[in-house]
Order: sequence, then structure tokens, then C-alpha cells
Amino acid sequence: MKVAVVGATGLVGTKMLAVLAERNFPVDELIPVASEKSIGKEVFYKGKAFKVVGVQEAIAAKPDVALFSAGGSTSLEQAPLFAAAGITVIDNSSAWRMDPTKKLVVPEINAGELTRNDKIIANPNCSTIQMVVALNPLHRKYTIKRIVVSTYQSVTGTGKKAVDQLMGERQKAVQGSAADYPMAYKYPIDLNVIPQIDVFLENGYTKEEMKMVNETKKIMGDNSIQVTATTVRIPVMGGHSESVNVEFEHEFDLAELRNLLISAPGVVVVDDPSNQQYPMPMDAHERDEVFVGRLRRDETQPKTLNMWIVSDNLRKGAATNAVQIAEYLAAKGLL
Repeated sequence: MKVAVVGATGLVGTKMLAVLAERNFPVDELIPVASEKSIGKEVFYKGKAFKVVGVQEAIAAKPDVALFSAGGSTSLEQAPLFAAAGITVIDNSSAWRMDPTKKLVVPEINAGELTRNDKIIANPNCSTIQMVVALNPLHRKYTIKRIVVSTYQSVTGTGKKAVDQLMGERQKAVQGSAADYPMAYKYPIDLNVIPQIDVFLENGYTKEEMKMVNETKKIMGDNSIQVTATTVRIPVMGGHSESVNVEFEHEFDLAELRNLLISAPGVVVVDDPSNQQYPMPMDAHERDEVFVGRLRRDETQPKTLNMWIVSDNLRKGAATNAVQIAEYLAAKGLL
């Protein structure tokens, strides 16, 4: 199995390499790919150094699968080149997610839709992935009418520049001075929250918020689900958190609902208020599961649930989900 990782020097690309190694994906030959300025640099996989190559050299090597995390414009330009060479692309950017000819896949939900003909497969948005992993088993049982979600998203979702800004601000606050640090955001992020992720659209929502709206419907295969979202950046590192209010078509028993979540693939229930046990980003950090807690009825209207969902956005929200798609394709002989 030849595996290319496109964007191998970035935050998610580096995490993809780590996840491939941890999960013992059958990599016989690794081909790390990055932009021209990174060609010749080294990345490490299972303790060995690999030189970064350019796109044309990677395509010429004919990998079986290419994991992309290089940004939307790069994916729009380069993914079709890989696909045209018969290489299966699993793309982590937003470039292909809402393309009606491309599958948007969370393995626990809809990997069964994939075929050998799917040469560009879209990996969903990080905040969408963790929400639908938790909600899909409930939708299948009770039928979701409406979702109201507010997110509390890690700076790692923006990238290294945002991490450097947070750490620089924190150093300055503690020590009174700091080396120059970049500004990934218009405003300080330490000791602050920023209620904007991505650009604002004409309807007053941000792109990130509309991703959650549209991707949820596509992944769960139900356009009747109403979704409204507010996405917020907070100064944490471990993962994204979400407060989710879900209205169902059918009545639910809370104990039965809890058991559905306990038995759902990829979900860990942490819900013991009497002992102050609930999911937090620091617990989800470097884990692949989606953690769910604070399960309780909405007392203001019937058939409605409040829940809290946490997951490591670089792993299940990005790298791990992509590797799981590759694992499914390999297991089914589709690569």
C-alpha cells in the first residue's frame, strides 16, 4: 500500500502521520507531499525520516490513496490530478463537501455508500463530525426535527498561527513581555472568546455555521432536519465542545436514549453529574472518540434533549476520520 499525505508539514498533516502509525495502517511506502517551499524538508513516520516531495513526483509514484489536508484551493486544483491518475483522494478541506457528485463521509454513519468509483471523498468539517457521530443513532431511533448548536472551538482548528498567537499572548500576560507572535485573529484570543469562525455571509451567519447546517443534512441523508448554529472560538487546545439542543419527532425515554449512545460506535458517554463527571477538551485531547454528557430533557418543550459533545478536532474532527475512511476502503478492497 502506497500512501501519500498532501500537506504533510501542517498541523493536520502531521496528525495524519501520527494516526496512520498509531492505527498500524498498512503503509508499505509513504509519500509526504507539501508546497514547493517545503520540498526537501523531512517529516517523521514511525521514527524514520521521509523527504517531502512535490505534487508531480507524488502522482508519478502512483500511491493507492492520498490523504489531503492542504486547504481548499489546493484541493480544488490538485485532487482532480490525483484522481485522474486513478488515485483515491480523501480530502479534509471544504472544497468538495457540498459537491453533489462527491460523498461526504463519517465512517460510523455512511461509509457503506462508498464504491471503487469514488476517487475524491470529502472529509466533513470538524465540528460537524463530532455532532453527527453522537446524533445519528438518536436520529435513527427518534427522528430529529431540529438542532440548535453552539460550539466552543479550539484554536488548533485555525492552525499553528493561532496556537502561536495564544501562547504568545499567554507568555506576555505571565512574563510581561514576549517575542513577536503572529495574529491569526483580529482580536486577542487569550482570556477572550470570539463569536466568529470563518467569514460572515449575507444571511448573517458565518461559513462555519452554514457548514454545520448543510453538512449535517448531507451526511445523515435527511434534508428535513432543521439546523441552526453559532460557532465560537475559545482559548483552549484539546478539542471542540458543543452545546446541542435536539428536538425529535418521537418521544424518547432518557434511559433508553443513554443506552443507545453507550452502544454507539465511536461514542463514549461521560455523564455523572453527582460526581461532576462530564466531557471536557482536556480529556478528549489525543483521543479518537466523541465524548457525550450533560444528557437531560429540555423542560421548556416536549421531545427535546440537551446534550454536551466534546472531541479532539485534529483527530476525529480531521485526521482520524480520514484514516478511518481509508481503513474502510482497504478492508473492502476498494483501494
